[in-house]
Amino acid sequence: MLAAAGRPRPPYRRLYEQLNRLGPQELQRRHGLAMEMFRNHGITFAVYPDAQGTEKVFPFDVIPRVIGARTWRRLESGLKQRLRALNLFLDDVYGRKLILRQGGISTEIVLSSSLYMREVEGLAVPHGIHCHIAGIDLVRDGRGDFFVLEDNLRTPSGASYVQANRYVMKRILPDLFAGYPVRPVEGYVHELLRHLRWLAPSGVDDPTVVLLTPGINNSAYYEHLYLAKQMGVELVEGSDLVVDADHVFMRTTRGLRPVHVIYRRIDDEWLDPIFGRQESLVGVAGLVNAYRAGNVAIANALGNGVADDKAVYTLVPKLVRYYLDEDPILPNVETYLCAIDSER
Repeated sequence: MLAAAGRPRPPYRRLYEQLNRLGPQELQRRHGLAMEMFRNHGITFAVYPDAQGTEKVFPFDVIPRVIGARTWRRLESGLKQRLRALNLFLDDVYGRKLILRQGGISTEIVLSSSLYMREVEGLAVPHGIHCHIAGIDLVRDGRGDFFVLEDNLRTPSGASYVQANRYVMKRILPDLFAGYPVRPVEGYVHELLRHLRWLAPSGVDDPTVVLLTPGINNSAYYEHLYLAKQMGVELVEGSDLVVDADHVFMRTTRGLRPVHVIYRRIDDEWLDPIFGRQESLVGVAGLVNAYRAGNVAIANALGNGVADDKAVYTLVPKLVRYYLDEDPILPNVETYLCAIDSER
């Protein structure tokens, strides 16, 4: 919020004045109100291991981060560009593998990755989209420049906490919103459901969408519960689903009900004990075959982990140039790839 000289940065000037009028004691009181609201609404996450109990109230700073419209437009453009390139990369390495055959990047780095999933090679994903929901982490240096720290393209979490944060902030510091034309976040859940329904197999006009959770002990279970409730879809565990003749069904009190789209919050290796970890108790046996047969859509797509592999991360600027013929808008944090002699 403050520059080196102790003065507020331009986007924070109005906020700085408002907070000063409240004073530190009042800010502390309102922070306490916020934490009480989080606890009362069950807005928590789990920490493993933690000797004092796994449930923690989500961290909350009573002083919001302000990002100006011009900066946000650049971030938005940079994130969209990066995701387009990563999506094209996934489509390529699980398909024609042109970037590998042409020597654009090392074949070994990609195909030797434990996150590369040969079971989905050649699979045409719905609408050609692998990365439906991304949780790209950003950091900012002292000059105010943003860098990408990592790409989370498998089962990213955090969207529900954005919603909760905004809900609480509006109630404990309503005056702040009167002074800023803040972009709304409430439409996220509607857009997520619309997108998931769009992924349904061809010929399905009224798809059944479910959110697949590993269960109540998962660190992001609050988010699973929140998103399912807000979208109006069933929150299911692996034991609630069954695969028959490469079709997925949900067990209900009225019998089996077809499932067309699964928003999964279970990592690849635990999703299907036939193809992943055989000891998995949270997955659904036969799900990968139903997915490969095109009878169910899964978001995010299987195999995305190779695109957020730490070694591949170092190559994302190359991927942007290769697939989009553009310079990256958002740079990586400077990182060295030890497979390259000159970087050891």
